[in-house]
Amino acid sequence: METGGHTLGRPPASPASGRPVGRSDEPGCPPRPVRQAAGDRLGPTAARPPRGGGASGSHRPGGGAGFPTARKLAAVAAGRRALVVANGTEGEPASAKDKVLLAQQSPHLVLDGAVVAAEVVGADRAVVVVHHSVREIVDDAAAERRRAGSDRIRIEVMTGADRFVGGEASALIHWIERGVPTPTRTPPRASERGLRGRPTLVQNVETLAHLALIARYGAAWFRAVGTSREPGSMLVTLLGGVHRPHVHEIAIGTPIQQVLGLADGVVAPLQALLLGGYFGTWVPAAAADLAFSRAALAPVGASVGAGLVAALPDDVCGLAETARLVRYLADESAGQCGPCLFGLDAIAGELHRLADGSATDQGTLRRWLGQVEGRGACNLPDGATRLVRSALTVFGSELEQHARGWCCATRTARILPLPLRTS
Repeated sequence: METGGHTLGRPPASPASGRPVGRSDEPGCPPRPVRQAAGDRLGPTAARPPRGGGASGSHRPGGGAGFPTARKLAAVAAGRRALVVANGTEGEPASAKDKVLLAQQSPHLVLDGAVVAAEVVGADRAVVVVHHSVREIVDDAAAERRRAGSDRIRIEVMTGADRFVGGEASALIHWIERGVPTPTRTPPRASERGLRGRPTLVQNVETLAHLALIARYGAAWFRAVGTSREPGSMLVTLLGGVHRPHVHEIAIGTPIQQVLGLADGVVAPLQALLLGGYFGTWVPAAAADLAFSRAALAPVGASVGAGLVAALPDDVCGLAETARLVRYLADESAGQCGPCLFGLDAIAGELHRLADGSATDQGTLRRWLGQVEGRGACNLPDGATRLVRSALTVFGSELEQHARGWCCATRTARILPLPLRTS
């Protein structure tokens, strides 16, 4: 996958690779450039980010959870002896944005953000958990900062668990403490009692990079792009049936059709789009006219999630692709509960039979979806069922064809990536 074209981080005076982007909900607003790469390190911040409201009050994390950053900062700051965990594990197989940010942009930008967050919440330590492919780069950056004595906090770097659920906040804390990435959604929150029983800010590395930039350039600069409800920019991974799969930064609210254009467009007429990641939602090709923002995607049951836009050409079977993804998700179960361990396995098997034409009873599949939804020890069953429900809706016209042993797809190539252990 190519990774050119990202733009996160350069001071606001820089051009945006010839792509000026204005606020998408204000047609009369003159175009303003999206930020670009910031060089190695921003250095001391000019101002602290606001503890509530301001830019970070409406800023949401870039990892898919969508919990407003300022609320997380305030919740952790209310406790004592806080800690910061920078989440760069990127367990989503199709996403590359965090790895690109850490490896090809500037690990120092993320580390600056971790230091700023630590100052806000009163932490004396930050743990940076990253994908194994960028560990050495981040190690080198942390060592450089130690030699320079530039930080007032202790920064530790470690490799994350190579699992889909490994990036979930509770799984990340359990991985750091015990070496087992076991997720849970039972209280207390990490902000109340997280790592070592202390209040813990678990924040995606992209959000920390933004936090560093807000601290240096201020809220007005941050709000210069995006929408009034969702200001700022975000990194997106473009893949599937596009000419040039890569990671790019966009202003929030950019039309999806324009986002696809950053990958030089689609290779064939679109059948559907997968938005948000493998916990995301299939939407019809017509949804490409929508803006890529939470507010614009909510009416079609979708979200920006982990910042993924996957194009499905009309000659590829969406049911078969979904069956592959759900089998992967089922195999990623932490084995904590019946709905995940047995329910997802059964759903994956039935969906595979539906895709290959050997199953005709959709009612069984839909009943199982209802039985596991909302009943898991973590969010894995909910994400998988959301993906399946959207597939049954978007590819509904294919269901009867498959029941008769016929598929409209003309090629069998797999276009959505999975780890080698399961693909």
